[in-house]
Amino acid sequence: MTRVVVVTGATSGIGRAAALEFAGRGDRLVLAARSTETLEQVRRDCREAGAAGVRDVPCDITEPGALDALTTAAVEEFGRIDVWVHTAAVMAYGRFEEVPAEVFDHVVRTDLLAAAGAARVALRHFKAVGGGTLILTGSVLGHITAPYMSGYVASKWGLQGLTRTLQQESHDLPGVSVCLVTPGSVDTPVYQQAANYLGRVGRPPLPIASAQRVARAIADCADRPRREVSVGRLNLIMRVGFVVAPGLYDHLVGPLMRLGGLTDRPVAPHDGVVFRPNPAGEAVRGGWLPDLPRLARAVGGQAASVGGAVLRRLR
Repeated sequence: MTRVVVVTGATSGIGRAAALEFAGRGDRLVLAARSTETLEQVRRDCREAGAAGVRDVPCDITEPGALDALTTAAVEEFGRIDVWVHTAAVMAYGRFEEVPAEVFDHVVRTDLLAAAGAARVALRHFKAVGGGTLILTGSVLGHITAPYMSGYVASKWGLQGLTRTLQQESHDLPGVSVCLVTPGSVDTPVYQQAANYLGRVGRPPLPIASAQRVARAIADCADRPRREVSVGRLNLIMRVGFVVAPGLYDHLVGPLMRLGGLTDRPVAPHDGVVFRPNPAGEAVRGGWLPDLPRLARAVGGQAASVGGAVLRRLR
């Protein structure tokens, strides 16, 4: 059966990759994000990828009433919601005391409180119609900590606790599932788009997963709901180290963060996309991994050109 899938944060990174993944599976989509022009492009891309129908709803999910309006738009367009995927998130780099309070607060408002709001409207709808799957996007930073990302870490720890609570409360609701997808480092633009008060542009520490890999994990949860799915080869190792050897972990995490989680590129203090979107910076990839499909197409094109030239010479 064709599903109706709501995706928040659909214009960039994991959200955009998830929208395209569900589109490729023939689902009907309701896409939400702040950037109207990018959302229109994602809508066109999803239609080309095979979506049975697409509705885009430009909105800021931190605004009062936005999530209720999104739910109403989805039901008016397609009659129901089967899967709600929440991926919207922003980040801010800096020592806690140097990040402006309003920036810290809005990171938490976006990454935790808006996720709670999405869960509230989704679960109310699922309870009313007799079933549905809520998929929240956490982070390995919901299980461990890292310096210079206090707002994001606090939000993801809160989201971890919220998800567990929702799973317990929905245990007796037939057909209702609550899932958490927990990625480690992912090749998305969120690091370049983050607010920054640290003086150096952030980057994802190695190893880095593709946004498409996380999107497949999200879509698989819609097919076969699970409590939590971890995406990242070192996630478990980092979690074990955080719990088993906290003193050693705290001693190493600062130098490792400065070495692997920050570039050498200087940057003046700025609030990134915390308060407003930057359409020019929105994409699936952040450029931290090679674009293998494009590379394969380029190599294939060159091989075809060489082959054609050889054939012409042989004739």
